[in-house]
Amino acid sequence: MTPTTNTDGKTAASNQTEIELIDLILSVLDDAKAEDIVSIDIREKSGIADFMVVASGRSNRHVGAIADQLSRAMRENNFGKPKMEGANQCDWVLVDAGDVIVHLFRPEVREFYNIEKMWAADFSPESTH
Repeated sequence: MTPTTNTDGKTAASNQTEIELIDLILSVLDDAKAEDIVSIDIREKSGIADFMVVASGRSNRHVGAIADQLSRAMRENNFGKPKMEGANQCDWVLVDAGDVIVHLFRPEVREFYNIEKMWAADFSPESTH
């Protein structure tokens, strides 16, 4: 018996795992006192991931602590060790969790790049007319 797939080619088990992952990420960010947490569905906009999560920490130290806590929680919950970029400076830390990309910013860096606005925009061909 082959697993059934949905319109995006994922199995029901794969979708359940993705839901568990994003729930874990959002829970850890909340527990770590991350601020202004935004989750964006990018399945129709990019092939790099299905969801993007953007959050802020109050300082470099806070951003680094959030990233560490997230990495530890993912390993402890059998999601593996995520790839991380920017952990040396902690102005902007990208946590690559596969189907979910997490961006952790200091508030002024987040405001400067404003990536959630870019990704939340409607990129469909109809929006250009």
